Formats: sequence, structure tokens, C-alpha cells
Amino acid sequence: MPRGLWKGAISFGLVNVPVELFSAEKRSTELDLTLLDKRDLGPVGYKRYNKASGEDVPWAEIVKGYEYEDGKYVVLSEEDFRRANVEASKTVEIVAFVERGEILPAYFETPYYLVPGKRGEKAYALLRETLKKAGKVGIATVVIRTRQYLAALLPQGDFLVLNTLRYAAELREPEELGVPAASLKGPKVSAKEIELALRLVEDMADDWKPEAYKDTYREDLLARIEQKVKAGQTEEITQPEKDKRGAEGGAEVIDLMALLRKSVGAKKDKAPARRPAKKRRAA
Repeated sequence: MPRGLWKGAISFGLVNVPVELFSAEKRSTELDLTLLDKRDLGPVGYKRYNKASGEDVPWAEIVKGYEYEDGKYVVLSEEDFRRANVEASKTVEIVAFVERGEILPAYFETPYYLVPGKRGEKAYALLRETLKKAGKVGIATVVIRTRQYLAALLPQGDFLVLNTLRYAAELREPEELGVPAASLKGPKVSAKEIELALRLVEDMADDWKPEAYKDTYREDLLARIEQKVKAGQTEEITQPEKDKRGAEGGAEVIDLMALLRKSVGAKKDKAPARRPAKKRRAA
């Protein structure tokens, strides 16, 4: 069974729900690649060393410190982080309930599962079912490790999910990208183009089945690695291919209508043939 990050409570109004917090993420499936020195393919390591003496420092001797003056530090332990605010470090404090659709996708960060603690099952179920019935999510503050997060509390099946949120100050405003507004508003889309695009969306509509989607790029990369091993190209740096659009790499003029018609036609060709309706017998 996975290890919980902490045991605490969800607090809303005068109600406290004992819970345990678990990470909802599995270990990354990203390939474990080693950094190498291109000159002799020697592994490049990460070194922890004392900047004053130059000596290596083992993990057991490393502590966290805050520099309150130039060269002077306050050493902090896990107990110091807890004592800074004992209640906040063990509480999911709900401060408001909002409509789920009001939270833009860019705000969502990391998911966690909240599991009911002993004697907290009924209050847990009450909060879960209330959120479902109201169609709301709880906005809460929570301390995870050494940082306070803003979070959304959402019902998912029989569980409550705590999804940390980015603060507004952590997100760039679109205006900061320096894209002229005219370039976004300028292109005119015809009613016919929208109609064809809607037909394509309807043809591609399906039920959400997350288990149907796999990381195919990882498999492709492993196949590429195996190909290089079989060819004896284990120490060779693969050179980039030339741009298929030509050396200039110029932008192409896109005929949206032609592409949409072709896409809709392709979806129709792939669709299974319907059986003809049976003719009714004359009475």
C-alpha cells in the first residue's frame, strides 16, 4: 500500500473530517537516460559539495537553512516547519465553494487522493455527496511538505480528490506574450468552415476512456534505441534530418475548406457500413 504524506482533517465551517493525504501520481514512465560527456562517453554525475571547503557532503549531513543576513543562516528541521503553524500543516481548510467550470485548466497542478480516517467515514461521505449534488468544488488552503498551496477539492466516484492550484501570480497573462491582438482577431472564419469543422468534431466524438491512451512515444524511442544497438551505432550522434519543406522552411498557404472536406470524408470511409433497413411486408 502506498505511504500517505500526512494525516489531518478537512475543515469546512465547524465540521472536521479526518483524512489521510496520498499522491495520485504514479512514478514517471519517462526513460531513465544518463548524462554523458560527449568526448569519452563518461557518465556525468551530480556532486554535493561544501562550497567553502570543497569536500563532498553526504545526504545525512545536509540540513535546510534560511539566510537572514549575508553568510548567516537559521537552520530549519521538519519539526520547525510543522511548528510554524501546527493547524495549517495538517488541515485542508475550505474557504469557499465555486462552480467547477469557473476554474481555468491552466490553474490545475498536481492531484492527490484524500482517504477518510477512523470515525470520519460518514462526514467524508456527506461532503462528497454534497459536492456532487451542488455541482461545486471546494477551494481550500493546504500545507504540503514546506509550502502552502491553494487547492480544489473535487468528488471523483467514491473518493475526494485534492488538486493543487497555481496562484494567479504564478501564471502569465496572455498579453505578456507580445502577440498583436489583430493577429488573433483578424482571420475571418466563414459559416461554411465552421459547419464542416463541427461535422468533423461530431464524427470524432467518443466517450472519455483514459485507459485507452498510452505513451506511444516511449515505445517508439525504445524501438529507435534497439535499432541503433543492432546497427552498432551505440556511440554515434545522429545528425538532424533536413526540413522536408525545404531549406527555407517557409510557411505554406493552407486551404482550410479542402482539409476539412478531406478529413470529414476520411472519417466517413472508416465508419462501419450500416445495414440497410428491412422492408415491411404488405399486410
